[in-house]
Amino acid sequence: MAKFHVKKGDKVKVLAGESKGQTGLVIEMLPEKNKALVEGINVVKKHEKPSATSPQGGIIEKEAPIHLSNLMLVDPKSGDATRTGRKADENGKLVRYSKKSQEIIK
Repeated sequence: MAKFHVKKGDKVKVLAGESKGQTGLVIEMLPEKNKALVEGINVVKKHEKPSATSPQGGIIEKEAPIHLSNLMLVDPKSGDATRTGRKADENGKLVRYSKKSQEIIK
């Protein structure tokens, strides 16, 4: 499985597109498409047929996937967008760290 600079639950900032500059939490990763669903970002209107889950049907708003190249991790320490790197921790396990603050990202 490929390793990405963002994971589910990370706070990210959008770098390009209609939602540029906004931040949100990653809801779901789509590794086969190199995309992620971000809460409140890239919201689209979708026509939905009536079904058991939504008996009314109609036009609903939902998040559409956004490409990972348009997302940047928000540094937990400073709150700014930061690049990420990988380094070994004290146990020898590879962990992500913020290149801005040099702090390990949980």
